[in-house]
Amino acid sequence: MAALLEVDNLSKRFRGLKAVSNVSFAVPEGKIVALIGPNGAGKTTTFNLIAGVFPPDEGRVRLKGEAITGLKPNRVCAAGIGRTFQIVKPFGQLSVEENVIVGALARDPSVEAARRHARAVLERLGLADQAARPARSLTLPDRKRLEVARALATRPTLLLLDEVLAGLRPTEVDRMVEVLRDLNRREGLTILMIEHVMRAVMALSDQVVVLDHGEKIADGSPAEVVADPRVVESYLGAEDL
Repeated sequence: MAALLEVDNLSKRFRGLKAVSNVSFAVPEGKIVALIGPNGAGKTTTFNLIAGVFPPDEGRVRLKGEAITGLKPNRVCAAGIGRTFQIVKPFGQLSVEENVIVGALARDPSVEAARRHARAVLERLGLADQAARPARSLTLPDRKRLEVARALATRPTLLLLDEVLAGLRPTEVDRMVEVLRDLNRREGLTILMIEHVMRAVMALSDQVVVLDHGEKIADGSPAEVVADPRVVESYLGAEDL
């Protein structure tokens, strides 16, 4: 299957410390790929390099075969990449619907068109009944769903999810897993996700990429990756298998 996203030998240093070192992987169109590894492994830095938060020192990023390396975040979004953030920070004074409208305006030509699209996204995420509430009043699970809704409103071809399951109870994790599975299967949305909740990784992912100390140490199916001795030693631990 053709790759939607290609990451080729990405490297990034901060004050001499190599946060990401020669990382390469591909995300096939229509698939869900998980990016896992211990804290400090370089996962969010890799997301930031893809999304244009800062440019890589070396390497290339291609989306649909076109180079997007070093583009600013607004141009990366315009190219078709939407993303969430590990720490969710909605516009607290705005309503839930208005937060999603902000994302929709990246594509829609008018506020009314953006409002219609925002309402459709909120319905899909199960937040339509909370559209008028101030975003600051939402529970953590609902703020997580709002974060996904804001990214979806930009109409991405590739969705980057940064620990959207962190802090959720098991029932809330299951609910979000179903939302993501539905987006992938029904709408063909390609997803690259950073996640520590391994049961969700195993349930959702077609492919798993593992980073440790800024380097890729494994890349394969979930079953292959969890059986890899390097992954067990550096991240999973025997008790998690």
